[in-house]
Amino acid sequence: MKILAIESSCDETAAAVVEDGRTILSNIIATQVEEHKLYGGVVPEIASRRHCESIVGVVDEALGQAALTLADIDAVAVTYAPGLIGALLVGVNFAKGLAYAANKPLIPVHHIKGHIAANYIAHPELKPPYICLAASGGHSQIMRVETYTEYSTIGKTLDDAAGEAFDKAARAMGFPYPGGIYIDKASKTGDKHKYKLPRPHTANPYDFSFSGLKTNVINLVHNAKQKGEELDIDSLAASFQYTVADILTAKFVAAADEYGYKTAALAGGVAANSGLRALLEERCAQHGITLYVPPISLCGDNAAMIGAQAFYEFTEARRTADLSLNAVASMPL
Repeated sequence: MKILAIESSCDETAAAVVEDGRTILSNIIATQVEEHKLYGGVVPEIASRRHCESIVGVVDEALGQAALTLADIDAVAVTYAPGLIGALLVGVNFAKGLAYAANKPLIPVHHIKGHIAANYIAHPELKPPYICLAASGGHSQIMRVETYTEYSTIGKTLDDAAGEAFDKAARAMGFPYPGGIYIDKASKTGDKHKYKLPRPHTANPYDFSFSGLKTNVINLVHNAKQKGEELDIDSLAASFQYTVADILTAKFVAAADEYGYKTAALAGGVAANSGLRALLEERCAQHGITLYVPPISLCGDNAAMIGAQAFYEFTEARRTADLSLNAVASMPL
């Protein structure tokens, strides 16, 4: 089954053709990072306008790279939630029009489900059930992946997600957007034990809270500036990255042990962070847990992951949408 997938939840306009949920025939991404870098973060109105400008060309390129026409496609899939509402609406409305005009089924896909499904492309042997840590700019949660389309939440963020905390802490340290990448680079030459940063506690031991940690870093930077003191930014970046990675890893591995999982997966944009990947691989190995991690190219927003999940939404859950499908800015799994 060949699915043409569209992703426009934030600042990447993406289209891909995926076969049977596991094989990428094409994967095209038009990024807006350089433009949003001017403003220190994503400007929703600009993102929506750029999606409008890019989506036709991106879809055409995806079909061309796959050497297919719309007639060869079996279904159209689209990210409909969660994300920036204006950005989502561009993709949803385009996909609805395309599916209607071509008389193809329309498959709605939850963005976080797509991130998890990136692992199916990279690891054909991976099958539910398993435990998954999804960490991105807007989400940090531990989930039991019971089937390809059914999930239950063990723990979630109570305030800032890990990716959001990375970007805001990075801005305070003087790094450009997107800050997580620059913290990762700086941490390679810094001392991760130089700065002792707080580790927030939660009532549910598997929930996350990164707001206080982020605020602590921001205050540390501001206080140093006011006093004219020099900070070791590389070491502060390394300390922050290690603290976030350690919190995520410790809770995730503890949840896997308690719920009896020996198979685990990592997903989301923060999955690209080298510190988190290394620490999670080390701790999972110590606990006898087989860990699956997507390649860097599939950690960020892309349409291939949406096409992968769409295959299971269609074949396992028989989930399709009609022309009443609407975008939703916030939606839990």
